[in-house]
Amino acid sequence: MSHAQILESMTGLLLGMFVAILSSTVVTNALPKIISELGGGQSAYTWVITASLLTMTASTPLWGKLADLVSKKVLVQTALVIFVVASIGAGLSQSAGMLIAFRALQGIGTGGLTALTQIVMAAMIAPRERGRYSGYVGATFAVATVAGPLIGGTIVDTSWLGWRWCLYVGVPFAIIAFFVVQRTLRLPVLKRKVKVDWAGAFFVAAAVSLLLIWVTFAGDKYDWASWQTAAMTGGAALLALIFVLIESKASEPIIPLRLFRNKTIALTSLASLFVGVGMFAGSIFLSQYFQLARGETPTMSGVLTIPLIAGLAISSTVSGQIISKTGSWKGWLVSGGVLLTAGLGLLSRMRVDTPYWHLAIFMALTGLGIGMMLQNLVLATQNQVTNKDIGVASSTVVFFRSLGGAVGVSALGALLGHRVTGYVADGLAAIGVPAAGASDGGIPDLATLPAPIRTVVQSAYGHGIGDVYLYAAPLALVAFLIVLFIKEVPLRRSTGPEQVAELSSHEAAPATDARQPALVGAGAADGDRSLPLASFASVVSGIEDAPGPVVRGQIRGSEGGGVAHATLTLISLSGQQVSRATARGDGAYSLGTPAAGSYVLIAAADGYQPQASTVVVGAEALAYDVVLAPNGGLAGVVTGAADTLPVEGALIVVADVRGEVQATGKSGPNGAFTFSELPSGDFTVAVNATGYRPTAQLVEVRGVGTTRLEIALHAGAQLEGVTRTAVDHQPLADARVTLVDAAGNVVGTATTGPDGAYAFTDLDAGEYSLIASGYPPVATALTIEGRGASGFDVELGHPDSRA
Repeated sequence: MSHAQILESMTGLLLGMFVAILSSTVVTNALPKIISELGGGQSAYTWVITASLLTMTASTPLWGKLADLVSKKVLVQTALVIFVVASIGAGLSQSAGMLIAFRALQGIGTGGLTALTQIVMAAMIAPRERGRYSGYVGATFAVATVAGPLIGGTIVDTSWLGWRWCLYVGVPFAIIAFFVVQRTLRLPVLKRKVKVDWAGAFFVAAAVSLLLIWVTFAGDKYDWASWQTAAMTGGAALLALIFVLIESKASEPIIPLRLFRNKTIALTSLASLFVGVGMFAGSIFLSQYFQLARGETPTMSGVLTIPLIAGLAISSTVSGQIISKTGSWKGWLVSGGVLLTAGLGLLSRMRVDTPYWHLAIFMALTGLGIGMMLQNLVLATQNQVTNKDIGVASSTVVFFRSLGGAVGVSALGALLGHRVTGYVADGLAAIGVPAAGASDGGIPDLATLPAPIRTVVQSAYGHGIGDVYLYAAPLALVAFLIVLFIKEVPLRRSTGPEQVAELSSHEAAPATDARQPALVGAGAADGDRSLPLASFASVVSGIEDAPGPVVRGQIRGSEGGGVAHATLTLISLSGQQVSRATARGDGAYSLGTPAAGSYVLIAAADGYQPQASTVVVGAEALAYDVVLAPNGGLAGVVTGAADTLPVEGALIVVADVRGEVQATGKSGPNGAFTFSELPSGDFTVAVNATGYRPTAQLVEVRGVGTTRLEIALHAGAQLEGVTRTAVDHQPLADARVTLVDAAGNVVGTATTGPDGAYAFTDLDAGEYSLIASGYPPVATALTIEGRGASGFDVELGHPDSRA
């Protein structure tokens, strides 16, 4: 797809993403007012946020699995409808419990919109180019995050609107997004039998819910070390174990456990868990700080958090653009981990009287760190899988991010309530007010408090929210340590499943057949750093005797195991062979180079698709692993549906999901056909043969072995003839010929040209009536055989003519 087409298709997605983020941030500054009016304390405040995060977390893998099975466009529109219904219900809420329930429903729609945006992008855009468009997603995220608090604060501060409009404001955007998606999003639809893992979805939701309930009430309703804690954590662990058992046996699991055999996916998922804590804590608790510690209005508290969002917008956009140009992403993850840890650590020093310019710097650092990690963790995961698993792999990372946010907000919210209560009690005791009046657990209205007590409450929230970030910072440090162990794999330039490790620099490799590497002749061009072929005759166990640095690594299959006896060829950028080697039994290889520089590494093995990658060798040895996607074969036989006899000479066309023809051929005397070296994935097989109706069907080619297919063609007869005048038997032009079957259905109509000819194709065998008109109509009964062409001429005469 062209850049313009991708942007057009992304318009509705970005609008849906905007709606999803807006729904979360627009209530942030309104929550103190909402909870004060509807009733409830810090736990209710936390659960308004946590409820949507919980259902978003639980539903994200389900959306991802559905995206691998049915139309992604329909799923996006379904998520928008759910969001609209939930938003209207939330706006009509009469209690905190009702609001939390509708926010939970809203989270299901939000989970679909956030997960599907990443999934649809992955289906349209190659990983190497995806960083560029991920920047647009990050910018949309930033705009929605900035606009949400500002819009929400303005609505709350406008007396004739009220806080309920904070929940209605996203509805018009969602409705517009629905129709924009219908008009602009164009993706191939792969229709296959859908089997949804409802049991897995239930148990993962139950495990997460029980965990959140525990962290919300621990330390408040019961002690952290209590039988309730043991029961809830044990129950959550048991539910999680049941979920793992279900996923290991499910035919279509919502989170395929095999994905975690890939070290990169396992590490990015774990890192996303801890990044989610920093992302959601960074925005949610800052609003409380500015309103309850510093007494700012909801609108002004939104303005004051702009440094956080500006940092996120800048880093996500800039990193995406640079990643698209260089193909290198790990440095951004590492830098993001450092900045996020530093930002949260510095925010832990906040108090009620901390200068704002200090806070602005701390928030900017946090935003920069989040922006560098948020989209790029998803990008690193998508680069590891084929199109078949793009949906579920993307949603898995988003699932762990949402899970971290939900558990983090819940736990940190409970911690905040506990700390604020203690600080208020201490502060009131210091001014001689009885501790019994310290706090009733509710969100205070600062305007109604006497000045001395208001000062104590503000100081308590300033100190308590600082403590929240003190506990969040080590979690960000854990995320940083995790990304250090992620191995960088150069981004692919293709969205297809056939390429798993591609060019790692922006330089284009020369057009070379990977299966037939070019050999060096005696006359190498001047300046070429390759060595003559004779100088590499001393190959011993795959190690070249060459003066330059060595390229070594492992040839792996897409499942992670080593590929034994793969052939490695290293060529210069001008196409001259430099060295060759054969991988050992575990897939390990080593190649010598004549000098530092850029080379093309070609890897090939039986049963796998050849792979060409650009490698840049410096002064030291280069470690470079290559992942080979397995080849698949397609074979079958074409027969007649009625007589089951083989059909010779049938034309078979194999096309991928984008409509690009991958292979063509004809069936042999026994009706058989064979195609080898097809990439694994879904294909459309179209068959056409003389005397038969054309047919097409979807087939999934597996990565290993040959997929077999039987195609039955239904006979398709043809009726043709000429209309003539009854007097002189000359061809009759402009005559209308209609063919009607035995049931009275019109099969087709035709108007004759100057030669009087007509024809009907793809007919079933049986009895028909042929009606010809132009002069007075003539109706004739006829029988059509099942195969081949039948001729039937018709004579039409004027009433005045004589036979």
